[in-house]
Amino acid sequence: MQRHAGLTAAVLLVALLAPPARSQVTVVGGAPPSIVAGPVAATAPAPPPVPGALPAPRAARGLTWKDVPDDAGRAVDLIWDASPDDGANGGVGCYYVMRSESPGGPWTLVDSVAAGVTACRDQSASLQRDVGYFYRVDTRGAGGVTPAGSVTGPVTASSQWFNHTRWSVLLLTMFFFAMVLFFIQNAQGEGKKSFLRRIPGIDAIEEAIGRATEMGRPVLYVPGVQDIEDMQTVQALIILESVAKTTARYETPLKVPVTYPIPFMIAQELVKSGYVHAGRPEQYDPDSVQFVSPEQFAYVAAITGVMAREKPGAHIFLGAFFGESLLLAEAGHATGAIQVAGTANADQLPFFVVACDYTLIGEELFAASAYLSGEPKLVGSLKGADLMKIAIILLVVVGCVLETFGQHGLTQWLATQ
Repeated sequence: MQRHAGLTAAVLLVALLAPPARSQVTVVGGAPPSIVAGPVAATAPAPPPVPGALPAPRAARGLTWKDVPDDAGRAVDLIWDASPDDGANGGVGCYYVMRSESPGGPWTLVDSVAAGVTACRDQSASLQRDVGYFYRVDTRGAGGVTPAGSVTGPVTASSQWFNHTRWSVLLLTMFFFAMVLFFIQNAQGEGKKSFLRRIPGIDAIEEAIGRATEMGRPVLYVPGVQDIEDMQTVQALIILESVAKTTARYETPLKVPVTYPIPFMIAQELVKSGYVHAGRPEQYDPDSVQFVSPEQFAYVAAITGVMAREKPGAHIFLGAFFGESLLLAEAGHATGAIQVAGTANADQLPFFVVACDYTLIGEELFAASAYLSGEPKLVGSLKGADLMKIAIILLVVVGCVLETFGQHGLTQWLATQ
């Protein structure tokens, strides 16, 4: 009995010394926290509204879509009805256009438009053709963001076979190829020789080779500093075959330093072909074409060394040139050689003009291959391109005249998306 009385007294003493259980509730409006004895309620009451807070705007509805016509399946147009709060009261700040690959999300923000705008074109890079997407438009205002009440989809962007806004491009392209084929056929006729305007710089190539032959010196041919993907390099290599044919006929040594491996292999074959077509394959020297370096100024240093040591009688610079153009032209001018240069890089033409005897300006470089070789395909392509340029100039002049008198039909027909 005494043991039980002592245990009861100890329990009462611990209960008196232990602090009461406390529960902390959320503070609303800056009031101090209330201390509540006992366990926390399972469901806390909703906090009262903050005085002066604006309600969230009502959602936009009626979202519809349509595929953008005459495209490659990379865009869709979205149209919706504005939120009832979108008006003079300024309850709507903007609309968020959201996209997902499933109706349940996750959602990605595609674009946002200002209040009062109810259309958007989704042409983002992540949009893929023939893939079903789901869209919704969320409304944002001062009181928060209201998600759309419904989801629209699946929305699919598809590509079309024809772009009906580009009939003018199709017809002009067909006209160009028809002219090219016509002039090729005309150039292939027996006993026919198509007229090509004489270009002094191209005529000077044979003159330069003849002068080098008279002096008993080699001809140095530099096909630019770019790789084979540059069209100027391609043209320079085509002209090289005609130059090799002339040097073979005059029995003049030819030196061709090249920057990249692929042009090196092509140059070897073209020089060999030039000697074969000249009827002197035994004179072909495999060492006439040399691979130097793809490094720009290392290549220039090697060429200027050849100029100083071997003193070629003619220097021919055709192709793509950059900062090294004046270095090559000045070094060649100091040796007294006759120099012919040509490039389509307009910023390098002044250096060639002042330091070389003859210069092919711009597109004359591309005309040189047809002019020298007389190949029907090259001649036909050149004449077809020239006729197309004349047609474009006439269209521009006629269009300007019609626009002056308020006639917009031709301009609208030529306009493309």
